[in-house]
Amino acid sequence: MRTAHSVVQIRAAEAALMATVPDGTLMDRAATGLATACVDFLGGAYGADVVIVAGSGANGGDALYAGARLARRGARVAAILLDPGKAHTGGLAALRSAGGHVVPEDEREDAVAHADLVLDGIVGIGGKPGLRPEAAAVMEVVERYDVPVVAVDVPSGIDVDTGETPEPHVRAAVTVTFGTHKVGLLVDPGASAAGVVHLVDIGLGPYLPDPVVESLQASDVAALLPAPDRTSHKYTRGVLGVVAGSDQYTGAAVLAVSGALGGPLGMVRYVGPDEPARLVRARWPEVVAGEGRVQAWVVGSGLGDAPERAEDVARALADDVPVLVDADGLRHVLARCEGEVLLTPHEGELARMLEVERSNVTARRLHYACEAADRWNATVLLKGATTVVASPNGRVRVNSVGTPWVATAGSGDVLSGICGALLAGGLSPLDAGSVGCFLHETAGVLASRGGPIVAEDIAAALPDAYRYVRAAEGT
Repeated sequence: MRTAHSVVQIRAAEAALMATVPDGTLMDRAATGLATACVDFLGGAYGADVVIVAGSGANGGDALYAGARLARRGARVAAILLDPGKAHTGGLAALRSAGGHVVPEDEREDAVAHADLVLDGIVGIGGKPGLRPEAAAVMEVVERYDVPVVAVDVPSGIDVDTGETPEPHVRAAVTVTFGTHKVGLLVDPGASAAGVVHLVDIGLGPYLPDPVVESLQASDVAALLPAPDRTSHKYTRGVLGVVAGSDQYTGAAVLAVSGALGGPLGMVRYVGPDEPARLVRARWPEVVAGEGRVQAWVVGSGLGDAPERAEDVARALADDVPVLVDADGLRHVLARCEGEVLLTPHEGELARMLEVERSNVTARRLHYACEAADRWNATVLLKGATTVVASPNGRVRVNSVGTPWVATAGSGDVLSGICGALLAGGLSPLDAGSVGCFLHETAGVLASRGGPIVAEDIAAALPDAYRYVRAAEGT
């Protein structure tokens, strides 16, 4: 599992570790890992032009020491010091000893223009969101010349504990982070600013507490997946009730059921208007139409805005089984929930529920997902490029597996179905949301292969995603 910790947690772990090792050990480990990652990114150090943008703290020191290692391997390394009087003394001396040099202020643009790589050593986890004017001016030149950036620990200027990105901030191709992932590297919009994240182990593991954010990997998903045994039958595998679709949105019913049947359950009951029911049974003759006993409900996709559909949501929430509420059904979740409930809004739907602007949710995804989970006493799956799954007890997971091609009409209906199937299979809302999202995105990758797909392609690839995850674990 990939885990992320807060700045306070990381600082405490660093202090505990530093008490057991010689001075400079952590910086040496960080600089070594950073230099290695830069060599990998460049395809070799010899002859490369590297520019370090160094602030005055330890983050600048990490960058300067890494620059010294690159210089000793044949790179031409130059440093832009944002505060020359406060530059890291040891790192600067090491860089100069290895043949690197400091760029005069009037030569900064020329140095950047000829660089193969820029190292962002402006600020680390102790920095405030946003960049100071001098740093912002340098990074504007970097962006103008389209020079790839490797961020040191975090892209400077992002909010490390939330992933929020007040302007200006660094946009990196690669972020080399130390000891543990930071929350802002896993949650958008910070995750998008970080690019590819490479973790360097500096020995913090034994000193870190429980993480603030988790991100499931294939082996974690495989361990959570329900699977039948020799004594299983359709009822023990789970029965899911699907309340979706309307005369206006008939396809939502088909897609939600398609997602559900791609999961590990034994049977789907469809409850809804006649025309969607006819289409569901024509597509999936194994689906039972009509009321009956279920282990979980999925309600909401394509209900439309007819006021009477509020009763469908109320009945599902009143049943003594887990419930997933999606799309139009979210309009009718008006009070704090009882029991196990999973809400699956996109940013616009969550903004409407919380009565805020959508742009606020986009900018502060973690904050608003957690606020909604607390307000409605439900697990909230906020859809997006990095999906946030926040439970009312404070646990948070994110998913970054996927492809932009899953952003297609009906994709969310399929997601509701697979997550509902996992609820019916016995998973908690947190596990069902995070596992379902992983399977959904993996199915999108498998179906897409780099090209366009439609929602039914995702549903059709769910069994392959299930097998892929189990194969990764060797089960």
